[in-house]
Parts: sequence; C-alpha cells; structure tokens
Amino acid sequence: MRHLPNLISVLRIALVAPLVATIVREQYMAALAIAFIAGVSDGVDGYLARRFHWQSRLGSFLDPVADKLMLVGCMLVLGWLHEAPRWLVALVVLRDAVIALGALAWHRVLRNFEARPSWLSKLTTVAQIVFVLWVLADHAFGWRTPMTIPAWIAGALTAASGLDYVVRWGRLARRELKRKGASA
Repeated sequence: MRHLPNLISVLRIALVAPLVATIVREQYMAALAIAFIAGVSDGVDGYLARRFHWQSRLGSFLDPVADKLMLVGCMLVLGWLHEAPRWLVALVVLRDAVIALGALAWHRVLRNFEARPSWLSKLTTVAQIVFVLWVLADHAFGWRTPMTIPAWIAGALTAASGLDYVVRWGRLARRELKRKGASA
C-alpha cells in the first residue's frame, strides 16, 4: 500500500496520451472527463502520501512529472489547434524546460537536489490547469468565451514563476557552492 501514491502518479502519466489524443480529435467532452480523472487522482495520491506518511523520493519526482507532462502536452496540442496563444505555449514550455534543466544541473553539480515548489509555482500550475480546463469546457459546452484574460493571467504567472526559479535556485546554488568550496 505504501507505493499506491506512486502507482497513481504512473497511471496519471499513462493518461497523458489519451488526453492529448482526445484533444487532437477535438473530442472535448472526453478530454474533460480524462482531465477530471487525472485531477481527482492527483488529489488522491497527494492525500494518501500525506495522510499515511507514504511520501517517497520517487513520488516527489513522479507527481510533478505527471503534472508537467499533462500540462505541456495539453498546451502544445491546444497551441497547434490555435486554441491557446502560441506565446503562452512557448512560455509554458520554456519555463518547464528551464526548471528541468536547472534541476538536472543542480543534481549533477551539487548532488543534493530536492524539489520544493514555491507558492508562486503552485499558483502558476493552478492557473495553467484552469486555463486548459476552461478551453476544454468552452469547446465541450459551446460557451465561446474570450480566452484573452485567462491566457494573460496564466502567462504572467508562468513568467514570474520562471524568473523566481532562476533567481531562487541561483542564490541557493551560489550559497551551496561557496559552502562546498569552504569545506574542501
């Protein structure tokens, strides 16, 4: 049972392909259903991990990877279908690439990388999720609402969060490198 949250995260990763495929085929109601299942399972795995102290290093990696694969996959497809502005898609992909490359560099150089998202990063993820769900719901239910304001909110938070990661991790890395240099 201890590995149940990790299994749920792996299942969320497996949902990325069907979610992206339903969006490509413009089956927005099915895409919403898959996104709903993914969202509920994300909450369940987090709850189980915290409630029963089933947190693991693997889980701290799998959970954000599942979120990022799902969000980036959805944003790329929505951009390709012209349902999301290309600048927003590029910003989301760039931010996640910077985070991934920064985490990899941190781990290779300093060896003690541990992902701890900031409140701004969590808020950004929520804004991106809301944007994707809003676009899917807009098409599924035929609302035809303007997406300009939600896109700008998601974009502004994505840019701010990306800069926050660069500044925060840069400071931490310099501090850690100085500490390691002083102890050598």
